[in-house]
Amino acid sequence: MHNEFTNAERAEVLTAALPYIKKYSGKVVLIKYGGNAMQTESLKQQVMEDIALLWLIGVKVVLVHGGGPEISQTMKALGKEAVFVDGLRVTDEETMDIVQMVLAGKVNKSLVNLIQTKGGHAVGVSGVDGGIIEAKVKDPRLGLVGEITKVRTQPILDMLEKNYIPVISTIASDRQGNTYNINGDTAAAYIAGALGAERMFLMTDIAGILRDKDDPSTLIPHVTTTEAMALREEGIISGGMIPKVECCVEALEHGVKNVVIMDGRTPHSILMELLTDEGAGTMVTKG
Repeated sequence: MHNEFTNAERAEVLTAALPYIKKYSGKVVLIKYGGNAMQTESLKQQVMEDIALLWLIGVKVVLVHGGGPEISQTMKALGKEAVFVDGLRVTDEETMDIVQMVLAGKVNKSLVNLIQTKGGHAVGVSGVDGGIIEAKVKDPRLGLVGEITKVRTQPILDMLEKNYIPVISTIASDRQGNTYNINGDTAAAYIAGALGAERMFLMTDIAGILRDKDDPSTLIPHVTTTEAMALREEGIISGGMIPKVECCVEALEHGVKNVVIMDGRTPHSILMELLTDEGAGTMVTKG
């Protein structure tokens, strides 16, 4: 693989990336990574490589992750049935223990470990640590599913200032010490907004917003929030894409400059999006 490029070509690639490196160095970029985009080991390795590389060129990367499939697998292994209401996992106390164990334990630490093997320095925390995410009950029918009431950015800023990549699992707590399961995309939007991130990436298992959901060549490279709402009315944005787009709108309203919905299955899609003018996925901006 490495011999396909001459040294001159490599140098050219690096100099072409220079204006982008300059633009994002020292800026906060939040990456939401989770669920199905995390299923393939080789892709996971590449995403962590991209994150380590961005960190090495001075981008302040914050990684927020989910882990729905792993939670479901662990519940199954423990003989517990997953129940969903309106697409949200009903979370009783026993399920909450499993969520905390899988997200804040297994998934969080494996991502931290991977980033470190790629040369980055990462620290794994959950939304409970330092009171990063405070929440309350979203809907009694869902049990311990939380609605975010407050985001404290200080612990995240402290880690960034000391040059660590914060890796955040999306569980939260309230003042009474109850813990809550938080939707990963929503948590990412709130955290990115509170940090005033330059850009937020939502890594999914589709190419972005497509005019025809079965045809990747119909990718829409850029939409404004107004256009996105119109596409939803038309039924072009439907199903699992609706919450993703709502999440983008939320992030933009909270102060993120722009949001990109992108395909976590494309190798090095983060680098293509951030360091080339080609881009990858659909960029959503305010307007």
